Amino acid sequence: MSGSDAEDFAAMALSLHDEQTLDETLDRVLEYAMKAVACDHAGVLFVHGKKQVETVAATDDLVSRLDQVQIDHQQGPDLEVVRSPADAVVVNDTHLDERWPRWSSAVAGAGIRSMLGIRLYTSTTTIGSLNFYARRPSHFAPEDVDVANIFARHAAVALSAARETANLWRAIDARRLIGQAQGILMERFAIDADQAFGVLRRYSQDRNLKLHHVAERLIATRRLPE
Repeated sequence: MSGSDAEDFAAMALSLHDEQTLDETLDRVLEYAMKAVACDHAGVLFVHGKKQVETVAATDDLVSRLDQVQIDHQQGPDLEVVRSPADAVVVNDTHLDERWPRWSSAVAGAGIRSMLGIRLYTSTTTIGSLNFYARRPSHFAPEDVDVANIFARHAAVALSAARETANLWRAIDARRLIGQAQGILMERFAIDADQAFGVLRRYSQDRNLKLHHVAERLIATRRLPE
């Protein structure tokens, strides 16, 4: 990597932290990833818990379809990289790779011959994977893996912060909805805040609905769920 390339790479990595929302950060990660590692397609997969994964961003529908093959068959390089200590998984030729036969067959049939999967992780957790796809075999060189690993560390920190911010705003919105619903119940039934919260919680438990969904429905209809 030349000096000018290194400067551009550093600027890209730092700018990931400037985006305001998780969706914007994901879009920027994919944009810069495609510049950092030349390829035909790219995507980001998040892991929830230890087993559930989902495609959260992709350059096109093909990536989402290939990810779904892994999810359906519970095999593939993305699942390998998020469920193991490996930082990277490289597939040089989907026609020849025998590690995940169902995945390899589907990907080769879609015209993809090479794949590079990089684990997205921070010091405390694995977020998911950043995945690169190419239509020619043996597309990804060792230096591509090195660059992708460096970029992924920056991307993981930015995505982790953006996701925490998104979760915080969702929690704030939920709290606001619950407070508004409490106010409706307090006025209608002349009860205090604790009693109003108890009513919402009971409806939530009895109907297996999240508390903020009960509150949202009460605000919208002025009635508690039937």
